[in-house]
Amino acid sequence: MSETTEEIKSLRDRIVEVIKTCYDPEIPVDIYELGLIYEININDGNDVLIKMTLTSPACPVAETLPVEVEQKN
Repeated sequence: MSETTEEIKSLRDRIVEVIKTCYDPEIPVDIYELGLIYEININDGNDVLIKMTLTSPACPVAETLPVEVEQKN
């Protein structure tokens, strides 16, 4: 595995750890374990794009949960 590949894997692992601190407000399960995160893409500049969904179209946190994920450090 190249150094860049290892760095991306390490960054991805850290991203997953942080995402696991975001919980669905209706049940005590984090959004990663719920399967709401479909993809985590990291480019060569370490820009991250996360493809996610919500539990339902009428999800009460539809406006706040994506922002929470985006603002996590």
